[in-house]
Amino acid sequence: MAGHSKWANIQHRKGRQDEKRGKIWTRLTREIIVSARQGGGDVNMNPRLRLAIEKAKAANMPADNIKRNVDKATGNLDGVTYEEIRYEGYGIGGAAVIVDTMTDNRVRTVAEVRHAFSKYGGNLGTDGSVSFQFKHCGQLVFAPGASEDKVMEVALEAGAEDVITDEAGAIEVLTAPGDFEAVKNALEAAGLKAEMAEVTMRADSDIELSGDDAARMQKLLDVIEDLDDVQAVYHNASLPEEA
Repeated sequence: MAGHSKWANIQHRKGRQDEKRGKIWTRLTREIIVSARQGGGDVNMNPRLRLAIEKAKAANMPADNIKRNVDKATGNLDGVTYEEIRYEGYGIGGAAVIVDTMTDNRVRTVAEVRHAFSKYGGNLGTDGSVSFQFKHCGQLVFAPGASEDKVMEVALEAGAEDVITDEAGAIEVLTAPGDFEAVKNALEAAGLKAEMAEVTMRADSDIELSGDDAARMQKLLDVIEDLDDVQAVYHNASLPEEA
């Protein structure tokens, strides 16, 4: 269950996300609205909404904002209708990129995503062109120093699919999407708090980029992530911290 080091890559991505906190409430608002609309406003019956609200609270979104967004989605208030659209494409060096969006204007969003890819050295592909290189899964990452034996014991007992320790000592727990919450709760009940925990698209393997290629790839990712309608960007590029 040992694995190649993803710790630096994960920390790099987390750091980039932290720099974009100005957009976080907008993204969380859309996620709350869509998850409540699709699965109802009862958090006990809607795991996706429960996770979205948990993330919103962690980002210090006021409870009134959260409730108002749930009410919008469930018909108690008028609101914008968002649709979820996924785009797939290639970045620098053939790196695979998945872009998840929520939009009230499909024409605007595809034009902006296509423009970002083409202007910064990538290519927008067709549905399915790169998604086969990723696995939809729950991912919990523990910083180096966490007890591998304890994490493995609790995670596998709770239904995790795999536990991977990388060369830096970080521990990655992978679950089926539907088992993510149960595994996360079991780990937290055992006093094991993940550095990062999310349902994600995890690349099967990474493409190492360096120098100018890494800088160009980071620029492409930054431009895409800064688009208003973009919720999440997944890729398989391994980038140095200075990229």
